[in-house]
Amino acid sequence: MKVIVYFGHHKVGSTALQAYLARNALALLEHGILYPAAESEGLSHLLAQALGRQDRPALGCMNVREPHNALAFRMLAGKTGRKTPPWHGPLPGLAAMLTTLRHQVEVLQPRTVILCSEVFANFGAGHEDLIAKLHGLFPAAEWELYCALRRPDEYMASWFGQRLRFGHQLEPLSSPGSGQTGSIHFNYRRMVEPWVREFEGCPLHLRNYSDILAAGGSVQDFTAQAGCAFPKGLPAEGPSNKGLPRAAYEIIRRANCELPPEQAQALRDFFLTAPGSLSPVRSSDVELFGAERRQQLADAFAPIHGYLSQLTGRPAFFPGLDEMRSPRPVPEAEATAQLLAKLDPAALPAPELSRFISSLQRDL
Repeated sequence: MKVIVYFGHHKVGSTALQAYLARNALALLEHGILYPAAESEGLSHLLAQALGRQDRPALGCMNVREPHNALAFRMLAGKTGRKTPPWHGPLPGLAAMLTTLRHQVEVLQPRTVILCSEVFANFGAGHEDLIAKLHGLFPAAEWELYCALRRPDEYMASWFGQRLRFGHQLEPLSSPGSGQTGSIHFNYRRMVEPWVREFEGCPLHLRNYSDILAAGGSVQDFTAQAGCAFPKGLPAEGPSNKGLPRAAYEIIRRANCELPPEQAQALRDFFLTAPGSLSPVRSSDVELFGAERRQQLADAFAPIHGYLSQLTGRPAFFPGLDEMRSPRPVPEAEATAQLLAKLDPAALPAPELSRFISSLQRDL
């Protein structure tokens, strides 16, 4: 049996890949490929599909679509003492979740098992023992690793937006202390190297996100790269995470810091559901770091990039990395001002939000 582990990164199309695996779980299983559930809710939905009680997989259920995120969060919670995220609901203990995985393998006898979680990326942050625990699940299996990495400035901008979505109170990306340069969200060597050590000698697909997009997206790249024959013609469409427009980042950042949580959430929902035409500046044109901060980040990333290039045997893992030093054409303050000028405070879903936007229009 082969086990293929997708261990990240965040913000590189993992949601679309997980949706593909969950949507086609039964069809894949018929071809000997198991995308295992990690707890009873996922198993119940899979049984309902097998019996024809569900017309289609319940992709809105996080434990159906992203079962191994639930597993990864439970593994981290057991070590750090933190709670598992509420969107996975009450989860069983780790021993029960691991037993659930083993029982599916023992009963279903798949040729290939796919464990797919961007949260596995966090195991590189000082949790190598969790990587070893995962490896120990099936000691007689062959193992294969897949990891997608995005150019760090683009990744940090996208991850910053994700954190804003979750209501985090953050400093602007232009602030010297905002880069998290020691974390797995910038130091990709710290993220990747523990996996390479634990799975020494196993095939590793370390993929540049731009190459993934060129291949057609995360589903197309994963199914082409992984050492597994996927059946043809399975549906691969979405869902994917919709991000906040970068012109709205500063508005949301201030809302998270200044408004009550429920009001900040309502404002985030407003921007997430607004048409793309709302923002007068394309997200890819908004400069979030500033020229000086970009130079600092590029200098700090140089040795990390050297490691990735050596690991993959490429002259440059991120070709054209010097573009990281070049600011985007529209400074964030200007993009924010243009968006605010376009907003009608009266169109906001609550009077408190209308007053908040009016105050930003005056201040900014």
